[in-house]
Amino acid sequence: MAFLTHFPFHPIHHHSSSLFTRLLFSSKPKTLLILSALSSPQTSLSHFSTTSSLETLQDISITEQTHLQIAQEKLFIPPDTEICSERGPRILKGSNIVLSKYARDAQVVSAEFVKSSVETEACPADGLPEFALVGRSNVGKSSLLNSIVKRKKLAMTSKKPGKTQCINHFRINDSWYLVDLPGYGYASAPNELRKDWNKFTRDYFLNRSTLVSVFLLIDASIPAKKIDLEYASWLGQNQVPMTIIFTKCDKRKKKKNGGKHPEENVQDFQDLISEYFEAVPPWIMTSSVTNQGRDEILLHMAQLRNYWLKH
Repeated sequence: MAFLTHFPFHPIHHHSSSLFTRLLFSSKPKTLLILSALSSPQTSLSHFSTTSSLETLQDISITEQTHLQIAQEKLFIPPDTEICSERGPRILKGSNIVLSKYARDAQVVSAEFVKSSVETEACPADGLPEFALVGRSNVGKSSLLNSIVKRKKLAMTSKKPGKTQCINHFRINDSWYLVDLPGYGYASAPNELRKDWNKFTRDYFLNRSTLVSVFLLIDASIPAKKIDLEYASWLGQNQVPMTIIFTKCDKRKKKKNGGKHPEENVQDFQDLISEYFEAVPPWIMTSSVTNQGRDEILLHMAQLRNYWLKH
């Protein structure tokens, strides 16, 4: 198995919420036991679009349905979720994520910047659950964060990659955090600065007790990058819960120039990552331009967050 060249390998570290971690994400040879409830290898599963008003999402009003052929073993089934054998699971549109009873209070009412930190110990100590966004430089991280909260300048975007240099906490609804982490893979950053970023990011992943899930951003407009696969592998090896967020899914490459559509790059990445993991991690296709995936991200965060708070 390949590991991050800039993240030195450490023995597997058990996240503070070890049961929650094991249910969410495991690397080989472990097995995601909650998937065993699905027996047949493939069937027609129901995808649905979320409503335009997030205030009604806890009631799950289905406004549109399409049917796809999807392998059941590639679904992400949240903890404490039962699948109805008659109608099958409801899956968030553009994802492999099954909707659970914990998908409530998903709307964003307020969002504010709280602080920047250069070490985990300096992060907010109020015990609120948090979701961390991380990805290769220029993957569209700040744009996605702004899209999620519907604020154009909450997280400052820059045409120059590598500008995020701290752990930035944004408090949502006074009840949970979105965390913007430094991007990786930016070659123009000074070597010593890159080492500092990598160290405190790694420490944050391994030691932040309130971290519910890392959202690893992958650019779906281009083929899979080795550094992204290595990053995902490192998170899995260290049992850090992870959701893959495919960005820039609105971009279309011309076939005649050898480019692939985002859906093809998404599938290729999943095929490559399957070599490292027993179960496919949860993933969502997004676009900050069209806001594709915004509601699905908030629903996914809500069900993970509410389960985390209960347990």
